[in-house]
Amino acid sequence: MQVRTRFAPSPTGYLHVGGARTALFNYLLARKHGGSFVLRVEDTDEARNTAEARAAIFDGLRWLGLDWDEGEGKGGDFGPYNQSERTALYDKWFEVLREKDRVYEDDGAWRFRFERKPVTMNDLICGEVTIDYNNVEINPDMVVRRSDGSYVFHLVNVVDDLEMKITHVIRGEDHLMNTPKHLQLFEAFGVEPPQYAHIPLTLNPNGSKMSKRDEGAKIGDYPRQGFVAPAVVNFLALLGWNPKTDEEIFTMEELVERFSIENVNRSPARFDAEKCAWLNQQHLLQLDPAAFAEAARPFVEGAGLPVTDRYPAAAAAVREKVRLLSEVPDALDFLLADEITIDDDALTKVAKNDAAKDLLGALADAFEALADWSADAAKETIGTTAKANDAKPGQLMFPTRVALSGKGGGPDLGDILAILGKDESVKRLRAMERRL
Repeated sequence: MQVRTRFAPSPTGYLHVGGARTALFNYLLARKHGGSFVLRVEDTDEARNTAEARAAIFDGLRWLGLDWDEGEGKGGDFGPYNQSERTALYDKWFEVLREKDRVYEDDGAWRFRFERKPVTMNDLICGEVTIDYNNVEINPDMVVRRSDGSYVFHLVNVVDDLEMKITHVIRGEDHLMNTPKHLQLFEAFGVEPPQYAHIPLTLNPNGSKMSKRDEGAKIGDYPRQGFVAPAVVNFLALLGWNPKTDEEIFTMEELVERFSIENVNRSPARFDAEKCAWLNQQHLLQLDPAAFAEAARPFVEGAGLPVTDRYPAAAAAVREKVRLLSEVPDALDFLLADEITIDDDALTKVAKNDAAKDLLGALADAFEALADWSADAAKETIGTTAKANDAKPGQLMFPTRVALSGKGGGPDLGDILAILGKDESVKRLRAMERRL
């Protein structure tokens, strides 16, 4: 049996973390077993559907790398893949229910006649769950067709899974109590249901249910904030799934290989923005310098910084200092800009060093005298200059860093000297000397 999973978003809002995680788990299961991942759209709510929301969902899935096999732009043997175009199929299966006397009219609407018996489902995550349909007051017959002729979620969802030959349904735990209803429909249709796996909800750090308005909920915000897709995928996978090892950094290929429904936790996952940023940093560190520079370029250009010949080396110098690509402009601005701003706290600290002014002047003289400029030679000159002026290297290192970068921290001083070059380094040392 070929594994077939699906993601069925409603285009009434953006792609949020919960939906993206659901899509990812379905994608991973299909890819692990060489199956198909289907994208179908539940677009029957005409009043709330928007083209913008539809595009945002598709763009979010593409950015994450969750490429579907059937659906929007791909076609497939079980289309159409928009519910709004599948009414004839719903009519067909509704007639099956009517022929079997499993539906009846009630004030213009049509209700599905439940079999009055306990229904047990064996959920792949939640285990065995039984709902007793003997109590009519608690579980009344459900409406499957409204008085205006439109069909409700329960019927169309089941028909779509049936017609598209879906074998596994991974969805949020909030759908858990819908499943026994769906199992009764599958039974009435005389077909085997898919296997169900209900994943726990995602909570905020304080334990409250994560809503679409909470921090980190909107997938479309992640690329703008400087996250890279592999890191977000890695983060989403760990929201509920456990590799059963101490490992935390995974590529998509590794997730496909390692993923299993059995290792999905039963308890809710808590969203951790700091963990997501840390994972992003780990994935940035796995990029080679050229790839990192290319990924950061839009943020650097967007900040109005000149992308000069210095840029590749500047980006490489700050790669280990940032967690997000959006942090790159602030980290390397001093390496690209002609004029730098000196941090007030750093300047105050330098000014407390009475010898800083003379030491910086002496270092500028020593740099100008260097015939062959290199990072090693420049750093060695800092040490010899300090020694020649009865100072420790550390007494000159910090003032030099602030003079060159305007900051108290940052990339290795040797990298800064190599990137700025001799003339620019001397120019900045002289400027700081005059300022003290």
